[in-house]
Amino acid sequence: MEKKLVTILVPAYNEQEVLPMLYERLVNLIDGLPNYDFEVLFVNDGSKDNTLNIIMELRQKDQRICYLNLSRNYGKETAMIAGLDYAKGDAVIIIDADLQDPPELIPEMIKYWEEGYDDIYAKRRSRKGETFLKKFTSKMYYKILQSFTRIDIGKDAGDFRLLDRRCVEALKLMRESQRYTKGLYSWIGYNKKEILFDRDPRAAGKTKWNYGKLVNLSIDGITSFTTAPLRWATFFGLAVSFIGFVYMIYTIVKTIVKGIDVPGYASTIVIILFLGGIQLVFLGVLGEYLGRAFYETKSRPLYFIDRYNEERETNIKK
Repeated sequence: MEKKLVTILVPAYNEQEVLPMLYERLVNLIDGLPNYDFEVLFVNDGSKDNTLNIIMELRQKDQRICYLNLSRNYGKETAMIAGLDYAKGDAVIIIDADLQDPPELIPEMIKYWEEGYDDIYAKRRSRKGETFLKKFTSKMYYKILQSFTRIDIGKDAGDFRLLDRRCVEALKLMRESQRYTKGLYSWIGYNKKEILFDRDPRAAGKTKWNYGKLVNLSIDGITSFTTAPLRWATFFGLAVSFIGFVYMIYTIVKTIVKGIDVPGYASTIVIILFLGGIQLVFLGVLGEYLGRAFYETKSRPLYFIDRYNEERETNIKK
């Protein structure tokens, strides 16, 4: 009976310190699963350090190692769709290179895959090495996002998951440039299974995420899956207009009954600044959606490949 092929997809950006440890743990794992064939597909996302050379050295001694070298740094979201485009497996397991997600969960994922589940995702039970502020802001973000959208976006579930081939093909159809893959996993549906785990600190190196990037990703998540901010802006504008109308009637009646009253300077300034601030905020919300529509209408390729394994790639549109 022909063995099933499982692709382990690893996006990597400046991960030279951790790659040898990751390779050792992956090899020990897949050698213990003789009933499956494996390919480990690294996507080098424009690393500035020795990441690419290390991956090439690993391939020289182990042909199960494959790699994509992107023409520049496009970001993790794009690196993942590039990997999905080139992955050959009947199932694809996405895992970060930093070993915060334990590869030892892979056999359990494969077991549930064989039972008929299409998307087996790892949900963090604890988050070691993360500050209280990061945990709190993450919790609040997911609450806000879930209140905006009708799609059940998994809380504390990242990209570490096994995807059946039909999930992979579904994700490959979605070519938007402003990507929020965590939401796309939920959007495509299919039969899902949750696995709980305790997340470890980084094995080596430094995190590539900062609060600026996290805020950008959060905005992408909200604007990609809901137009609720636009609707809220409409409702808030109607409410402010109604209050203004009531205050206008009150002022007219008061003037008729008591005569002309000189309005206060402070209250006038406060009202002007408040309404001006609200207008600027809502213009910003409109700008976010308009900007995303602008980017999508360009229909640019999501990425370009410098080389796939030993072969240099031409700039084929993906």
